[in-house]
Amino acid sequence: MSHSLMPLTTNPLATSQQHSAMQWTPRSPHDLAGKRVTVMGLGRFGGGLGVVRFLLSHSAAVTLTDLLPKQDLVESLDQIKVDQLRHLRLGGHDVADFTDADLVIVNPAVRPGNKFVDAAITAGVPISTELNLFWSLQRGRVAAVTGTVGKSTTSALLAHILRETGHSVRLGGNIGGSLLSEVDQIGPADWTVLELSSFQLERLRPLRPRPEVALCTNFFANHLDWHGTLEHYRQAKQVLAESMTANQLIVAPPGSEILHWPTAARCLAAEPFIAESPLPGAHQQQNLSLVATVCREVFGLNDDRIRAACRTFVPLPHRLERLPDLNQRQFWNDSKATTPEAAIEALQAFPQPIRLIAGGADKGVDLTALAAAIGKHAASVSLLGATTNTLADLLAQQGASLPISRADSLSEAVELQWRLSQPGDVILLSPGCASFGEFRNYEDRGNAFRVCVTLLR
Repeated sequence: MSHSLMPLTTNPLATSQQHSAMQWTPRSPHDLAGKRVTVMGLGRFGGGLGVVRFLLSHSAAVTLTDLLPKQDLVESLDQIKVDQLRHLRLGGHDVADFTDADLVIVNPAVRPGNKFVDAAITAGVPISTELNLFWSLQRGRVAAVTGTVGKSTTSALLAHILRETGHSVRLGGNIGGSLLSEVDQIGPADWTVLELSSFQLERLRPLRPRPEVALCTNFFANHLDWHGTLEHYRQAKQVLAESMTANQLIVAPPGSEILHWPTAARCLAAEPFIAESPLPGAHQQQNLSLVATVCREVFGLNDDRIRAACRTFVPLPHRLERLPDLNQRQFWNDSKATTPEAAIEALQAFPQPIRLIAGGADKGVDLTALAAAIGKHAASVSLLGATTNTLADLLAQQGASLPISRADSLSEAVELQWRLSQPGDVILLSPGCASFGEFRNYEDRGNAFRVCVTLLR
């Protein structure tokens, strides 16, 4: 089903300085030589490593600035040639680094209204991101994956099937790891599978991105603490649809509102597809159906080849990742479930009694449906983090009869659910909330869960 291109409603952030920023798009990496580029944020986990290395390798004059002190960034700093930097500023930002530059590279998650980014925009300095640079410079074909939940697994599964069936393909974007070091090697016939978050899409908007195919897993309220409104979050997710043409394809689940988003692209509902795979739950079957539909429509693969490739897929960590069983209990690490919808899907994936660990940071999202799913599917629950009281109150209001405990730490929550569990039970970490607070990110939380389970032995 195709739709003619229609205007979107007013973007709540469209009048902010973020959206009036100058755009500068390099035509080749050589255009970066001699440019004074400020990179905002290296990060404990090296989120800015790829772009810093790329800029230095193409003779840019790089200023690296991070709010964290040096002692928190040692591991990341060891992976770059610090002596080649124009400036290194740690433990805080200096506005001069943002106004005395030819280009500023920001992390897409930096919120609108950041005073340093706004200072750069006021000074007429273009703003970009690592992903924007890659999009501008790569010369291949892109399969973009977005949606509220399921993006990473869907992206990884598509890339895996394509590799298994002989295609030249790279995987990057929000799933992690910079592809800038490979951008010169990407030819017109090569494919890149890109997972795209709403933050990345919002920053990509000025480039009018047009992937050959877009897979949209679903759409639910999320990141309202950043976007401000559901409508702005929706418009960020619609960035791909805005610019795609009739020669390009959008695939989404049957009945999804995504199929009716304004676009000139061909819109196709995914056809059901059943295959043996290590991915539990109906939501994973839906993601598999999206991938299979694209593999048939775009790559001409038959169902037998798709099924054969699915059998060798290794699930990503922290996304309904099964850990070793202990005393006839199953342990599942679903730390990446940072939205209520993701946790609800995990709760629906198991017929066994579920001993749940949930909660975390508050992103301003309604948790009513998550509480209802906990009351319906969980045998007991331990609540963590800033959303503890909200979830406990909602469970009480809904008349939930399961044992509810409030834990001060993940280790305490694991111990509580372990003591309540019986042989045959599932002990599930599926928070439904972001990790910030006790943990740096969902990976840190998932790794900590693994350690807690190991200590039960």
